[in-house]
Amino acid sequence: MTTNEARQRILDVGIVPVVRASSSRKAQAAAEAVYAGGISIVEITMTVPGAIQVISEVVRALGGECLIGAGTVLDAQTAQQCIDAGAEFIVSPGFDPDTVKLAKRAGKLALPGALTPTEVVNAWKCGADFVKVFPCGAVGGASYLKALRGPLPQVPLVPTGGVNLTNAAELIRAGAAALGIGGELISAAALDSGNTAQITELARKYVAAVREARNPAPVGAMAGDRR
Repeated sequence: MTTNEARQRILDVGIVPVVRASSSRKAQAAAEAVYAGGISIVEITMTVPGAIQVISEVVRALGGECLIGAGTVLDAQTAQQCIDAGAEFIVSPGFDPDTVKLAKRAGKLALPGALTPTEVVNAWKCGADFVKVFPCGAVGGASYLKALRGPLPQVPLVPTGGVNLTNAAELIRAGAAALGIGGELISAAALDSGNTAQITELARKYVAAVREARNPAPVGAMAGDRR
C-alpha cells in the first residue's frame, strides 16, 4: 500500500483501533474482531508482549485487506523494527522528531502525539501525516479539539484517550480526521473471556457513529418529513 493509499484509508475509515492486550494471541484476536466489524485498520501497541512478532503475524493474516500499524513507539530504532515487521504507520504518545523522520524516510505514515498548540505545530512541521492529540479526553475532548482546529485547520488531528460511543460523533463534528479508540472498543474483559463478538459489534457501532456524524440526515428526514 502506498503512503497516499494508507493516508486515505485512515481518512475514509475514520477510526484507528488501539490494540493493547496481555498476550499475542489476544492481540491477534482483537485485530480480527475489529476487522470483522468493518474497521480495516489496526494499531498494535508496543505494550503487547512480543509486539513486533504480533505485527508480523497480523500482517500475514490480514495485511492484504487491513492497514496494520504500530503504536506506543518511543524511538526510531523501535520504529524501524516495526516497519521491518510490516507496519504501514507509526504512532507515538508524544513527539520524537527522529521517529517521525525515520518513518518518512521509510515511506510510512507518521502519527506523533501532541497536546499543546506548540507541540502540534512542531510535529506537523517535522512531517507528520496526522497528529495524535493525546490525552484528548483529559483536557476537554471535543471542545479542546475544536479550539485547536481554529488556528490549525490544515493539520489532520486524531483525538485519542477518552474516546467512546457517547462522544465519537461529537469529536468528528469538532473536526477530527479520525478517532483513536482503545479500551472503549477493545475491552480487556472481552478479550479475557474470549467474547470477541462483543468487540466486532462495538466496531460496527463506531463505524456507524462516524458515518452518521460525517453525513447527517437532512432535517426533514430527521423530523419524519411528512410533505
